[in-house]
Amino acid sequence: MSGKMINKTSQEPKHQNSNGSEPTIGLALGGGGARGLVHLLVLEALDEMGVKPTLIAGTSIGAIFGAAYASGLSGAQIRAHCEELFHKKSNLVRKVMRKWPGSRTQIWNPFSPALFNVETVLEQLLPASLPKDFEGLQIPFISITTDYHTQMQRDVTSGPLLPAIAASAALPALLEPVVIDGHILIDGGFVNPLPYESLEGQMDISLAIDVNGEPRGDGKSMPGSMEALIGTSQIIMRSILREKLHDHQPDILLSPPVGRFKVLDFFKMEEILNRCDTLKDDVKRELEKAMESSKAKA
Repeated sequence: MSGKMINKTSQEPKHQNSNGSEPTIGLALGGGGARGLVHLLVLEALDEMGVKPTLIAGTSIGAIFGAAYASGLSGAQIRAHCEELFHKKSNLVRKVMRKWPGSRTQIWNPFSPALFNVETVLEQLLPASLPKDFEGLQIPFISITTDYHTQMQRDVTSGPLLPAIAASAALPALLEPVVIDGHILIDGGFVNPLPYESLEGQMDISLAIDVNGEPRGDGKSMPGSMEALIGTSQIIMRSILREKLHDHQPDILLSPPVGRFKVLDFFKMEEILNRCDTLKDDVKRELEKAMESSKAKA
């Protein structure tokens, strides 16, 4: 996939290659549940620099934010939407239940393959302006999923957008798998928690944001059943990323300090963003250096 640089801000891009073209940027947003709220800072940093990615690849929470940004929403607009969602837990629950006209069992059903139907929940929580299909996006986007039966990565790059995002975030037992074109798909983090290699060969600079987080806990507390399930998935994802990085690294890799937060700590949004308050400056500094280097090589 490829595409032209899209700039929706009023700023002019600050960097150009010697041939007059802008260095192209690929953005990889990793999975990590609520820890991925720090992706908002990355998107805001890009907006403030006056640049837009040529291609976005996302896993799980990274796919959700990546699709929203690819739709043309700014980082500030996405942040405002999240602040409204996660301001108060009771308000969020009422929002989901009030807007869904069917039975509650279509959101939560103990007899289904998972506790929650991820497509139903996301339909109520995602910005209403998101297009129905990939074709409506302004930036090419790759949703990373795992094919449950082949145990291989399956990239979704066309067709209906909501199922593709939902599949990438469908953590087994918690969120129901999604069927696309006859394939049963689950959370993309089980095969590729940070899909920076999906960007290779298609742009000048790859920027990857790892939100899996460093190990947490005191080493003594016994986890509950749900915490153990989610924690185990994080162990798997961290192991996959560690092996990937041994083989090949993106041009820019940033790993904000989000390990102290749990995967479902969405209502700690302000605390998470404050904890990583230097991330915007880190993105700008590293991207400035990479763009200058790209300009010098052109």
